[in-house]
Parts: sequence; structure tokens; C-alpha cells
Amino acid sequence: MTGTRAEAAYSRSLAAFRTPTLGLLHGRQAPFVIAALSMLFTADRPAVPIAEAHAEVAEALDALRAGGYDDDDRRIPTGTGREVCRTWAKQGWLVQQIDDDVEVYRLSAHAVEALEITGRTGGGRTRVSNSRVRTLLEAVERLSDDAEADPVKRIARLTAERDALDAEILQIQANGAAPIDDEELYEEAENVLHLARELPADFTRVAESLKQMQRDVVAHLRRDDRPTGEVLREYLQRAKDVMQSTPEGRAFAGALRLIGDADRIDALTEQLHGLLAQPFARFLDPAQRAEFDAIGRRVELGVEEVLAAQRRASHVITGQVKTHDPLRDRQIDELLRDVISGLHEWSRHAPASASVDPVRNLPLMDLGRLRQTVGDIRPPGAPAPLADADDVEYLEADSRSWGGPRYAELEEYVAALGAEFDLGEAFENAPDGTRRPVDLVGLLEIAHRNGMAERDGISTVETLRPDGTTRRFAFASVTAQASASDHTATKEDQDA
Repeated sequence: MTGTRAEAAYSRSLAAFRTPTLGLLHGRQAPFVIAALSMLFTADRPAVPIAEAHAEVAEALDALRAGGYDDDDRRIPTGTGREVCRTWAKQGWLVQQIDDDVEVYRLSAHAVEALEITGRTGGGRTRVSNSRVRTLLEAVERLSDDAEADPVKRIARLTAERDALDAEILQIQANGAAPIDDEELYEEAENVLHLARELPADFTRVAESLKQMQRDVVAHLRRDDRPTGEVLREYLQRAKDVMQSTPEGRAFAGALRLIGDADRIDALTEQLHGLLAQPFARFLDPAQRAEFDAIGRRVELGVEEVLAAQRRASHVITGQVKTHDPLRDRQIDELLRDVISGLHEWSRHAPASASVDPVRNLPLMDLGRLRQTVGDIRPPGAPAPLADADDVEYLEADSRSWGGPRYAELEEYVAALGAEFDLGEAFENAPDGTRRPVDLVGLLEIAHRNGMAERDGISTVETLRPDGTTRRFAFASVTAQASASDHTATKEDQDA
């Protein structure tokens, strides 16, 4: 190996170990990180509220410290659950997001990949089985067929496949289907699990590529000095075609045609449940059975994660474009530069102990009253006085008749009823113009103000609306005073 090749290989190795995936696996606290993340995040729990994550990590730390695992090797992190999770987020293993107004943690693509590597290694080495070799050969054969541009060769290949299928159908019809050994079916299931373990990291990687594209677009947009119209056309189109903006997005768009159909996901779930009921499933341990059963859910959650990232990126890019104002941004930059320049100039002559009083609020300009027109030189005058209430004419057609209680008419009516009266009887005998439902409320207000006493029994009254319809109300019987003075005199007599 030459020196140049050695240096290139070593540089690639250094770059690989700088990634968060290998940084997680190579760290001293990797066993605890993997254990905690695998407990926090499952196929049915892809996102965890931040408060819950801090509490669960703190609980795991306390349990391990109480068990004596907190030795001098510092394999168990120090600090609280909150501090540990914040450290993991800074190292790129956790991602903070807002889901339905709740701040949550999600695994990054690097953490998902590290968990997948650990699970594959801890679950035993995958065997070089007939299923895995056949998967490789079929993939190579499919690639070769898709790359073939000669129509004659493609037709010959399709014809050979059809003849082979016809021969297999005839053989099954004649002799029946030959049973497949359970050991071979178990190898097929192991291969399915191996392929399924790689899906979560792939989905998360696509979602993160879309987020990175979103950040790049927004950062470039804020530095853009081109005309606003040109910026709008370019970035709105990019927001529309966000899924085609990254290699991972384009690959996912092709896969989405296979797994994006809800019926196909349901069919996949039913097939997995049916396979677990087959005899060969007895070879699967409980962890493998749970993982096998969760494949459909993993696919569904992965598709939802990528589509949510796509919608979020489109929304953010579109919102940034709509609020993008290069002139305003330049004015803010110039203002900040002037402030920094002024501070530098002030610091050159100010003593070391001098302090700067902060500007807590900006002064407001008192403009007074501006003239209405350029040629209006007369000073502003007071408005014309309002007309007296007696001069106001009301249209009885629809406006006042549907208004509030007629207090003046009700008080005049109550004053003529004597010292005491029954509220229900008084309302029944009132004129039709003051027997609306709202006038009953007004009459109760007047009775409460003057003084009233409830009695045993129920009073029932019939109200009359302005449109002629009626409505009945029932309330506890009430004896009311005609005036507040009568109520006061009655109380004084009782006290005497």
C-alpha cells in the first residue's frame, strides 16, 4: 500500500468516525445511550414529549446508579435527565420538533442507524442463507433487465419468465404444491427482518435531507439580492417540488408509489399477521415476533414522517418567500452596523468603568391633529352638538321592538300597582307592548331593586313577541314591592 493510498484510507476512516453514528457507538457511554434510546423510542412511539423523555432518562439513571453501575469508568453519564438529553441533542442523536403544539424529541438518522447496527449485532450474525443470496441475485437480475435497452432481448427474457411460470402452474396442478421446509421459511423471515431493520434509518435520512434543504433555501433566501419577482418564482417552484430537490427525496418518491397506498399497507399488515400464525413462526423468539409484527407500522410511520417533513419544508419556504423583503433586511443590517460602529467609537474614548444605559423603549412622536387637506388652513373645530333624545325618531318596524326592556314603561306600570303585588299576575295584566320575554327580565330587575320575597308555588306567564308568537315561562312565585321606599318601611316595621 503506497503512502498516498494509506493517507486516503485513513482520511476516509477519520471522516467516518466523526459522524454521529460512529461517535455514538465508539463512546464510553454508548451502552447506556443505546439502552436509553431503545427504551424511549419504539415502533409505536416515534416521538416522545421532552418532559417525559427527561423524566424517563432520569429514572433510568437513578435505577442504574442504585444498582452499582455508576463506577469509576464513567460509563453512566452524570447530571440530570434533562442535561443528558440536551447533550444528546447537541451531539446529533436527538432532534427537537414541535408536534401539535407540543415540543418532542425524535431520533436522528444517525441514532436510528446506530440502534439498527446494535440490534443486528446483538441479535446474532445474519446467516448466508438461500433467501439472502436469492435476494441479491434477483436484485442484480432486475437491475440488468431494467438497464437492457434492446427490445428483442427484453421480450426474450419476459417470454422465458412466462414459460417458467406456465410450467410451474402445470406442475402444481398435476402433482400439487411441494411443502417448503420450516427451516427455509425461517431463513426467509430472518431476511425480511434484516431488510426491515434498515427502513427506519432510511426514512429518517430522507426527512432530515428535506429539513437540511429547507435550511439551505431559507439561508440563501435571506442573503439574496435579486429582484423579488425572480426570487418568488424560483423558490415557490422549489417549495412545490420539494420532494425532487434531494437525491433521497427522489428515491423516496419512487418508493412511495409502492408503499404510499393505504390499502397496500393494510394488505402488508394482514400478510404479516398471517405469517405469524404459520408453523415456522415457532422458531422466532419473542423479540423477533414483535419486530416482525411491527414492520407494517414502521413503514406507515416512516411514510408519515417523510410526508410531514415535506409539508413543513414547503410551508416554511413559502412563508419565508412571502415575508421576504430585501430592502428591509438591508436597512436592518445597515442599522446594526451603525450601532456597532458607534459602540466601537464610544469605547475608544470612554473609561474602562463606564456603563451604557440601555434604551428600554423608543420615544413616541406627538403629532397632534394633522390637517385633513393641504389647503385646509383653518384650525380644527368642535363637532356639532348631538340632538336631544326627545328629538330622536325611532322606527317601530323592527329596530326598537326587538331591543332591550322598556324600563320607563315598566316602572310607570309598577308604580300604579299598589304597595305589593304578585309578579306573575302583574306581568299577565301588563299591556301587550311590555309583555315581551325581555320585558319579563326587566320586570324582575325592577322587583329585585325595590325588594321582593319568594313564596311557595310556581308562577306561569305567557310572553308575547313582536312578531306575534308566544312563549311560556315558569318561575318561583314572587311578591314584589312597588317602590324601594315601601321596602325600606316594611323592614323598619318588622325590626320594630
